[in-house]
Amino acid sequence: MFFLSSWRKRSRIRRFGEYALVARLVASFNPAKRLVKRIFILLSLFFIVLALTQPHFRMKEITVERKGVDVVIAVDVSQSMFAKDIPPNRLEKAKLELATLIDKLGQDRIGIVAFAGEAFIQCPLTLDRSAVKLFLSTVNPDLVPTPGTAIGAAIRVAAQAFSGKEKEFKAIILLTDGEDQGSDPRGAARRAKEEGIKIFAIGIGTPDGSTVPGGTNQEGFKKDKAGRPVLSKLDEPLLQEISKETGGAYYRASRGELEIDALAVDIRRMAQKGLKSEKIIEYEESFQYFLIAALLFLALEVILSERKRA
Repeated sequence: MFFLSSWRKRSRIRRFGEYALVARLVASFNPAKRLVKRIFILLSLFFIVLALTQPHFRMKEITVERKGVDVVIAVDVSQSMFAKDIPPNRLEKAKLELATLIDKLGQDRIGIVAFAGEAFIQCPLTLDRSAVKLFLSTVNPDLVPTPGTAIGAAIRVAAQAFSGKEKEFKAIILLTDGEDQGSDPRGAARRAKEEGIKIFAIGIGTPDGSTVPGGTNQEGFKKDKAGRPVLSKLDEPLLQEISKETGGAYYRASRGELEIDALAVDIRRMAQKGLKSEKIIEYEESFQYFLIAALLFLALEVILSERKRA
């Protein structure tokens, strides 16, 4: 930029006459001072860049208290979650409940597992609420191509998301209609209990059930081999048994989402029991010194004139 500026000034001066002659006529201009001013600007930019790199030269050890628990949310994305016995449908209701719950889990790490006929970790444990909500917004049946509902697989995959060192402060929140298809959810729950995991289940649906949308663009209904519409019902006894096995609790989804408040209270009780202190290393920021130097050189550049002394 400096070279471009000098070139433009020279080209403008040449319009008046020979450059050397015009430069001699401008007796008050001091080229050396202009060079010094440019050096000051470059030094200021240099120290601003150093300040932006967040340098730190000293560190200190501090003690912090961890008051949260690790929570993995397992969301059923099977075809039956499109049933509309809970408006607008079961899946959208589950996502709405989760969005409310995430806001209530203050100091807890949260992860997401999506499952249908198989399960996988969609979002690993994190304290970043925005990231969790972003992953939650993308939950849909296309994430898991295998049809069916494998609650046992969801519990096993969710358990893998936790650290294997601790035997407490871990919870799985299961949102499903409970229609498992031979994945041994009871065995998975017993294994989770051995690892110190509590399962809290939220039943999405109604015991009376509803038809399952199917066909192109979700038009029409799924039918069995006999041509009868498939009816999907909430299996509350299974979800209650799984929750009870691990010392958790079961809730049925409601319009007012009162179950979310009760679930948040249960999670908070776990966190209060899980109070513990740990030491971490914290670095002291030292950008201030570089910023002061940058401001000093900027001030010098402004104060210094390009003119010669009288």
